[in-house]
Amino acid sequence: MGDMCRIEEEKSEESVWRRRKNWGLRGLGLGLGLGGVMGLKGGNIIQHSRVEKFKNSMVSRSKMKLWMIRATTSVMLWICLVQLTALGESFGPRVLKGWPSCFSQDSGSGSSATVTGSASALDVKSAPEDVPARVLPPKRVYKNNGYLMVSCNGGLNQMRAAICDMVAIARHLNVTLIVPELDKASFWADPSEFQDIFDVDHFITSLRDEVRILKELPPRLKERVERGLFYTMPPISWSDISYYENQILPLIRKYKVVHLNRTDTRLANNGQPLELQKLRCRVNFSALKFTPQIEELGRKVIKLLRRKGPFIVLHLRYEMDMLAFSGCTQGCNQEEVDELTRMRYAYPWWKEKIINSDLKRKDGLCPLTPEETALTLRALDIDHNIQIYIAAGEIYGGERRLASLAAAYPNLVRKETLLDPLDLRFFQNHSSQMAALDYLVSLESDIFVPTYDGNMAKVVEGHRRYLEYKKTILLDRKLLVDLIDQYNMGSLTWDEFSAAVKESHSERMGNPVKRVVIPDRPKEEDYFYANPWECLQQPKEDDLLSNM
Repeated sequence: MGDMCRIEEEKSEESVWRRRKNWGLRGLGLGLGLGGVMGLKGGNIIQHSRVEKFKNSMVSRSKMKLWMIRATTSVMLWICLVQLTALGESFGPRVLKGWPSCFSQDSGSGSSATVTGSASALDVKSAPEDVPARVLPPKRVYKNNGYLMVSCNGGLNQMRAAICDMVAIARHLNVTLIVPELDKASFWADPSEFQDIFDVDHFITSLRDEVRILKELPPRLKERVERGLFYTMPPISWSDISYYENQILPLIRKYKVVHLNRTDTRLANNGQPLELQKLRCRVNFSALKFTPQIEELGRKVIKLLRRKGPFIVLHLRYEMDMLAFSGCTQGCNQEEVDELTRMRYAYPWWKEKIINSDLKRKDGLCPLTPEETALTLRALDIDHNIQIYIAAGEIYGGERRLASLAAAYPNLVRKETLLDPLDLRFFQNHSSQMAALDYLVSLESDIFVPTYDGNMAKVVEGHRRYLEYKKTILLDRKLLVDLIDQYNMGSLTWDEFSAAVKESHSERMGNPVKRVVIPDRPKEEDYFYANPWECLQQPKEDDLLSNM
């Protein structure tokens, strides 16, 4: 027991000693803590500041490194883009699969190549979805001499030809062309803008290797024009390109902007540089595409006609405006004659007021009447069951004047009878858009027969020549009215009349023939757009001689 008590005491003393030792160490620690807290805290602050600086340095370096990577990548991408652009400039013309082969380029000018026709102006079938996108031609780089604004006048096809002329003039003068303004003040009062009828983006981009075209003037110049600070004038009709070079170009350089306020027949038919003539064709046959909406409706009309077989397009120009303008009143009653006369005097730009209708008709200067047209088609042995699409506005005199033609050819149709009214709702009161639809159908017809040689007749004739000389019956109106009068008076039998009509028109079917040139009388010579000989597939010499 005594030993055990001693052991317990020793353990107790050891325990007390250990506790004191621990307390002493804690006290020492406490003392150290109280005595050195300020020093430790200051050291921690210094160390923390150094860490923050290090972190900030690392972040800055990371940002700098990221910026350098981005900058280097941007430079490399820019270099690649420049290289690709250079390759496109060099090899672009060789891969222009979207362009007709007739417009392949030579020595930097896309308009200097030989032009050949294609079989169809408007494919009735929808384009396949896997056709690659058309490659744009490279931009032509040139020193811009100024800006050319133009206001076209007349109907659709008069304006169409004028636009072709203005593009050629702008290209020759090295100026920037502003998208032409269309006529809204003429008899038809059509409010359509350029982009309502033509595909304006295609027009601009397809000609970028020839001339710069803008939708509107740059802001600074636009403001000047709005304040009237520009030069406006009508150019002289049938002018040679040298007139524009010597008279118009100095004005453009002086005023920066020149506005041509009339554009009909302002460039001569003949004697122009070959590359300029071919550019006129390129604009007409390639750059001036109608809007997708018009072309889609055109395909629909053609499809409806093709379902029933071949068809003729008859451009029956027996409309009120034409009769009033020409003074031709054959077959009209006195009330209609008076109405047409009042209209002629109401338009001051129709200069000829007193007109002898009978003399003008005998000279072949009047459109054929519906009755004369029916006799002519029968004399030419046109099948009476064939579809005849009338490409025209409202026929003057209505159904009364169409009665004889409808009796001879019962399958008379018009866009208004083929299409649902809803299809034409956006075309109503837009005569130029209606004319565009007739233009497309006229190009695709098996035979095109104009009864008057107005602008549509001439431009369609030339376009059909370009489309591998599609058949166009060019009526000799002066001869026809004489033969018709003899037949009506009983001087000719039907067989004699028919034989004479067929013989006189055997070589008037749109055959290859060189344009007739009459120096100093441009109105009497062949119109360039009716027979753009320089742009057509040239026939063999023997074929040409047989048609002359």
